[in-house]
Amino acid sequence: MLSRVAESLYWMARYIERAEAVARLAAVDFQALLDGTRRGRLEDVVRITSDGALFRSVFPSGEETGVLEFLHAHPANPSGVLVCLSRARENARGMREQISSEMWEHLNRLHLLARDGRAAAMEEGPYAFFRQVRDGTQAFEGITAATMTHAPAYEFIQLGRYLERAVVTIRTLAVRYEDVCMLEDGSAPASLELITLLKSCGAFEPFRRQPRAQLRAGEVAEYLLLNPQFPRAVLFCLERIARALWAVAPPAVRAEEKLDPPARLVGRLRADLDYLDVPEVLHSGLSPLLEDLLRRVHQVGNEVTKTYFNTRVILPQPRASSAAAQQQQQQQQQQARA
Repeated sequence: MLSRVAESLYWMARYIERAEAVARLAAVDFQALLDGTRRGRLEDVVRITSDGALFRSVFPSGEETGVLEFLHAHPANPSGVLVCLSRARENARGMREQISSEMWEHLNRLHLLARDGRAAAMEEGPYAFFRQVRDGTQAFEGITAATMTHAPAYEFIQLGRYLERAVVTIRTLAVRYEDVCMLEDGSAPASLELITLLKSCGAFEPFRRQPRAQLRAGEVAEYLLLNPQFPRAVLFCLERIARALWAVAPPAVRAEEKLDPPARLVGRLRADLDYLDVPEVLHSGLSPLLEDLLRRVHQVGNEVTKTYFNTRVILPQPRASSAAAQQQQQQQQQQARA
């Protein structure tokens, strides 16, 4: 597979997953505002998915309408829904032969929904609009799994999707777990914050279905970090990343059972999480661990780029006679300076 094609597939998946995360987080917070269970916290979505300082520079008042515009289509926000879906569509356009017609058609419909969504968001309400985007991006994942051959092209999509998903889960924990820590564990306000945190990761119902699950901060943090079966847990994402990296590794690497640089980083990170003592970490504070996890996941992404994507511009080599003439001219210039 061409490096350019693999990179387009990878970034298409990352942008769609990012748009899904923004829509899901916004839908959760707008619904909480409608229910009256959460007030004045819409800016958390900006802090998780984008840059809070950037938002404040564009909308100093921090009003709800400003948050809506920033998350939807403001040109200053690189993680806005419309920006992400536009970039995903442009990446898909460049390698149409690698994706199915159903994927391309659905992505076009998503792009049109986001492009024309300002009026819909105002008429039907922000919650309905972001829910449509969330459902559409999740449907794209199902269409991809059902209509693509599960070959290297599909694995690069998986690689991008789960890298982005791990980043979003870590950042959601980092922002929203702080609110829980300021409240007494087991109290009604703390329970509401934990419910919002779980819903932000699509994990409320799966968490509650666990045997003997208690809505406490430590158990929620452990579930979102270490559950090997929940699709948005960090450990689950890392396992899927490792599987995708093994599938796209060159045959010679797999024949010798070696690991490329990104796979080694993922392996070390998985091992650290496997032996993580959550109560000990919570006692000393979760923030340092989350900062380290985020840094290392970003490092995996950088290594993927270095290993599989050729982003350098290769210039044509000069002819031998021209090179010799150029070398002679440089020597003459040096002699003249001397």
